[in-house]
Amino acid sequence: MHLSEPDRPGPGPGPGPGTTLAQLLALIASGTLDVVVAPCGTGVPVSDVVLHDPGEERDEEVWAATGLVLLAVGVDVASADAFDVLRAADRAGAAAVVMRRGTRGPRTALLEAAERGRTALLTRRPGQGWTEVLGRLRTALVHSAPDRAAGPAGVGGLRLGDLPGLANTVADLVGGAITIEDPQSRVLAYSRMDHEPDPMRRLTILGQEVPRWRVVELRESGFFQALWNTDDVVRLPADGRYAERLAVAVRHGSEVLGSIWAAADGRPLAEDAVAALATAGRAAVPHLSHHRTWGRAAAWAREGAVHALLTGSTQAAHDVGIARDGPHAVLVAEAYDGRETTPGDTGQRVLDVLALQAAAYRPGCVTARSGRRLYAVVPALDGEPDPARTLLATVRSAPGGVVLAGTGPVVAGLAELPASRDAAELVVRVLRERAARLPAAAAGSAVASYEEVAAEAAVLRLLDRVEPLWGATPGPVHALVEHDRAHGSRYGDSVTAYLDAFGDTATAARRLNVHPNTLRYRLRRARELFGVDLADPAVRLLADVGLRLDRRTG
Repeated sequence: MHLSEPDRPGPGPGPGPGTTLAQLLALIASGTLDVVVAPCGTGVPVSDVVLHDPGEERDEEVWAATGLVLLAVGVDVASADAFDVLRAADRAGAAAVVMRRGTRGPRTALLEAAERGRTALLTRRPGQGWTEVLGRLRTALVHSAPDRAAGPAGVGGLRLGDLPGLANTVADLVGGAITIEDPQSRVLAYSRMDHEPDPMRRLTILGQEVPRWRVVELRESGFFQALWNTDDVVRLPADGRYAERLAVAVRHGSEVLGSIWAAADGRPLAEDAVAALATAGRAAVPHLSHHRTWGRAAAWAREGAVHALLTGSTQAAHDVGIARDGPHAVLVAEAYDGRETTPGDTGQRVLDVLALQAAAYRPGCVTARSGRRLYAVVPALDGEPDPARTLLATVRSAPGGVVLAGTGPVVAGLAELPASRDAAELVVRVLRERAARLPAAAAGSAVASYEEVAAEAAVLRLLDRVEPLWGATPGPVHALVEHDRAHGSRYGDSVTAYLDAFGDTATAARRLNVHPNTLRYRLRRARELFGVDLADPAVRLLADVGLRLDRRTG
C-alpha cells in the first residue's frame, strides 16, 4: 500500500518548564526503550503517557493533547500501520510514539518520515511488556514533575516508594492512625501503633486487607463510588461499631492508584486533618506509582540485600538505606505446625503481619523472607538490650497460627549481624524442640530472646558438635534406641523422664502418666537388656546426650 507523505510541520515546541522526554528516559531502567529518531531532540516537553491500539476507534480528545508519549500497542515498526500511526501522532503534536521493534527493524520510509516530522520515534525492546513500559513512564513522569519533586511540607525527603515512612509521616500530620491501601482494599502500609487499634483497624492489619464483608458494605452504600470519583477527602461517619474515618483517593490523572485512610488513634484527629489528608493524597502519587511499577522487583532486590546483610556484607547497607555502624539485632520468626513441611496460611499470615509491623516499627528496620521464616534486622537505641521486644509481643498476641520467634543479642555493627542471626536461629530451634514435646492441643506461638534460653542454646551447639561422633561410637544407649525404634517400646522415654526429674521416680512417673512401679520396672529392664545403668555417672551422661540426639532425628 502506498502511503502519502505528510506535510512538513513547523519546528516543534522548545523545552518548557515541565518534564522533558530526556528526563523520562533518564529515570526509567536502561534497556527499556531505544530512541530511533528524535528530529527535535529529546528536550521536548511531555504532558502524559497514553496507550493507543490502532484496532480501536481513536479518541480525538486524547489525540488533541500535545506533548503525549503515545504507546502504539500492537504496532511493529516494520508494519504498514506504523506509518499511519506516526503521521497521526505527528499531526496531533505528540512528543513521541513508541512501537514494538520486531525482528526486522524500521523501514527506510518510516525513518525518513520521522526525520521530516517533529515526533520522536522510539521502540520497545523485546521482553518489556506494554503494561510495564506504561507504568515505568508514568512513574517517571510523576516523579520528575517540578511540583511533585519536593513534595508538600512535611512529606518531602522520603525515599521514593517508602510507603511505611509515608504512613508514619502522614500520621504525624493528621494526628491519627494511617492505612495505605491499593484499589482492591489490600494493605500496602500502615503507621506505627502508639495505641491499641480499634477492632476494624486490627482486623484490617492482621488480614492485610479490609475484611470482605466490610468491602461489600462500603461498595453497596456507595462509599467507594464517592471515594473513587472525587479528589476531595471523603468522610465515613461512625456507625456505633467503628470510629469515624477519613479517606482520600490517590490518583494520577484518571488512574486510581490506591487510597489513604485516617482514624482516631487514642486521641481526636487534628483540626486540619482533612486538609492534611488531602495534601497527603497528592504527595502519595509518586510513591504509589513507583510501588505499582517497581514494587515487586524492588522488593526482591531489597530482600536480596537484607539476606546479604545477614551473611556479613556491609555493602548491602546502602541498598536498604541503613547505616553501616550502630547497634542492631536480628529477629527470626518461623511459622510452625509440628511438621517439617511448609505450614498453612495462618502461620504465614502472622509472618506477613509481623513484616508490616517491622516496617512501621522504627526507621532502619528491614525484613526478608526465606521459606517459612521471616528475618528482621532491628536497629537498637543506645543501651537498649532488646530492641525487638515489641515485635516479639506482636507474635505472642497474634490470633491463629503458631509462630516461633527469637532474637539474637545486640551487635555493635552490621559486620557482626551473622552472629546475631545465628543466635536468633538457635533460639527458634530451642522453641521448636520445646513445642515438639508439647501435646498438639497445647501448641501456641512462643517467643524468647537469646539470653532467656542461653543454656538450652549452648546444649544445642554442643549436640551439633557431638552428633557426627555419636554414630561412630556405638554402646548401650544405641542398643536401647534401636530396640525402641524396632519394637515401639518406651525405654528411652522412661530414661529421659527419670533424668529430667533428677532421679525422682514419682515425679518422672507422673510426667509419663504411669505408675511408679511401672517406671522402676522399665529402668531395671533397661539395665538388664542394654546395660544402661543409671547409677553410673558416665552412663547417665551418655544416655542424656544419646536420647537428646534421638529426639532430634525423630
